Amino acid sequence: MQKTDSKQGFPHGLRCRLMTTVYIAMQKTKSVSELLAGSGKRLNALKTGLGKRSLVLEQVRAALPNRLAQAVASAGVEGGRLTVGVVGAVWATRLRYFTDALRRGVSGSLGVEILSVRIRVVPPVA
Repeated sequence: MQKTDSKQGFPHGLRCRLMTTVYIAMQKTKSVSELLAGSGKRLNALKTGLGKRSLVLEQVRAALPNRLAQAVASAGVEGGRLTVGVVGAVWATRLRYFTDALRRGVSGSLGVEILSVRIRVVPPVA
């Protein structure tokens, strides 16, 4: 029986056990470009979604003044709601003054009915 430390409850002394090495066969690795060039159902859905969000982001930035457009990091439309991500609370406050014009402008350019605009503060993209 080993003596234990009253404060920590850990046994005094070291116990040594022999470790066995296990070797696992690995598959041939693929580069990221090879993975992205492939065609899979999930990957194609991600590519399509990314393309749509890029188009929405482009239209949002086009509908705003230049300085405010530079603060927009992300944008997307889902269920009639336009969600815009900006890089700071100050920019979110300024963007709230443009929500009506933004809703009408993006709705017209995308041909989608936008019922509401949600503004979120997001971390800046590196």
